[in-house]
Amino acid sequence: MRGTKKYPHVIDTPDQGKWELAGYEAALPITEKSNPITRELDKADAAQIVQLLRDCDAEIFQEDDEALVNYKRLYSESVLKTMVDIIAKVQEVLKEPDNTLIVLSGGGASGRMGFLMAVSFNILLKGLGQLPQYTYIIAGGDRSLVASLEGPEDSALLGIEDLKKVCEGKKKVIFFGISCGLSAPYVAGQLDFCMNNLDIYVPVLVGFNPVTMARTDKIEGFHSTFRQVAERMEKLQETHQAFILNPAVGPEGLTGSSRMKGGSATKILLETLLLTAHKTVSKDSEISEKCLLEILRTYERAHKVTYGQSKKIAALVKQAGTSLQKKAYVYLVGWHTLGIIAIMDGAECIPTFGADINDVRGFLIGDRSEMFNREADLIAQGPKFAFSEEDFVKTILPSLTELDTVLFLFTVDDNLDEVEKLVVQVKERTCNVQALSHATVGQYLPASLKKLFPSIISIMWPILFLEYEGKFIQRFQRELSTKWILNTVSTGAHVLKGKILRNYMVDLRVSNSKLFWRAVSILQRFSGQPHAKCLEGLLQAIYDPEPLSEDLRTAPVSKHIAVATDKSKVVPTALLCLLRSCSVPEARARLDAAPSLRAALDTALNAPGRKRGADKSEPDEQST
Repeated sequence: MRGTKKYPHVIDTPDQGKWELAGYEAALPITEKSNPITRELDKADAAQIVQLLRDCDAEIFQEDDEALVNYKRLYSESVLKTMVDIIAKVQEVLKEPDNTLIVLSGGGASGRMGFLMAVSFNILLKGLGQLPQYTYIIAGGDRSLVASLEGPEDSALLGIEDLKKVCEGKKKVIFFGISCGLSAPYVAGQLDFCMNNLDIYVPVLVGFNPVTMARTDKIEGFHSTFRQVAERMEKLQETHQAFILNPAVGPEGLTGSSRMKGGSATKILLETLLLTAHKTVSKDSEISEKCLLEILRTYERAHKVTYGQSKKIAALVKQAGTSLQKKAYVYLVGWHTLGIIAIMDGAECIPTFGADINDVRGFLIGDRSEMFNREADLIAQGPKFAFSEEDFVKTILPSLTELDTVLFLFTVDDNLDEVEKLVVQVKERTCNVQALSHATVGQYLPASLKKLFPSIISIMWPILFLEYEGKFIQRFQRELSTKWILNTVSTGAHVLKGKILRNYMVDLRVSNSKLFWRAVSILQRFSGQPHAKCLEGLLQAIYDPEPLSEDLRTAPVSKHIAVATDKSKVVPTALLCLLRSCSVPEARARLDAAPSLRAALDTALNAPGRKRGADKSEPDEQST
């Protein structure tokens, strides 16, 4: 394709994987397929975990291969052209800041990523002496930024109401609806509303499945499926009234966990696009694919630089895993936007691993006065929503034990005296303190701070001689690098704790419709039982000890989710019931008695006389 020869790959991306073959898990969208790279993730040690997740992240940057299924990839001609077309629309808004807005919206991890980018680009504008032009929307409001509230993602009508509120009085709005799997009802409603009001809105759908793989089940209380919304957008894209940005980046290293590769690819795509828009407006220059490619390659370099620290990352994975295995906690304390990434990572562990709020938890140090839409929604809402330095010092610090791990995240440009003071306080309670530090060539940590840490992942970035907007490239690289490391550490720690089976999050929290149907799919995969029996088993685990009446069986999925959201170990309990033909109380007792969740499930899967189950067969033979 045009221009790529000038910008050769920075990293060695893996050969195209089995997931790209036409028959591989054909019934599943890409974002829900299992990644062949990580099929034995649950058996890996800390070093192997880092290597496997590194290789999965590298798939983001792969080129097309005509010999395989021709999914559009990040560097595909059509993807770059769509980015150029969207940039032209963004430029119009940037040139006319009065009564215009750029909105980034999503549920859960996608909404948090939209928040991070809105904060970053408003900081960029502020440095240019301009007023903010970005805002974010997240299903469930600001409370969802710092805590796991997955349910609101299921409401298309709530999405529409939230969009109307933030855009009131605006004459032109660029709307980015982020849904990695092309599945979130909240975003579907917003995109549909935008298409009904094209005199004001330019809707952009961002995700990582082809439109043919968009979600097709009926959205409760709404007139369209996500697929129907996306197909309507495809038609409008022909006249540049709507856009779909959906390169395939491959299945997640942990099946379906779009907080990982999906979140990273969202950041890479949208920051590249928006940064190019800002640069071309300020320099009054043409939009070119060359400019896009230059920025995309910097993210590739970030991958190489980050995973160049694999040994130290593996040591941190092992330490965090030890804390979780001993029923202790991992705290992530970050300065400025690195603190946002820390909060994101911690909050996302709750639905992904059925984790306790404190198992992995992030805190934000530094000025946050201009970050939130309604920070008032977070004040005095209880410990679940505590995320500030004051919260850490008052509520976490006094209860720290020698078994807990605390990871500090900062750059050499941050207030290092402040960092040092907090590290000293933490070291009075635990010696398990670690650091992730970012510096530019020529910058060094003071010796007094360095000696406080037994180990530091110190990432050194090259000097970039760039104009103001260009300097944000390094900021974005550091954020992405931090995200990759935290995703690897929190995922790896839960693998070592025994929370993962093969590469599946079998202890996910059933807290929205996407996770409900993913749970049924997991039960099918490992039990080999029909869909109807797996659905029945899941409902039994949700409602026990209440008997399953016909009314419960036929109730809407939203009712099941309302009951399941606050229950733990629903999916592993249901799976044990299916594998052992036992009652829910017996399954729970077996889980409680086992050294780990994975151990209990492995024992059942390998029980004498058990037929060869779905878990032993090739992924493309699965009943899904």
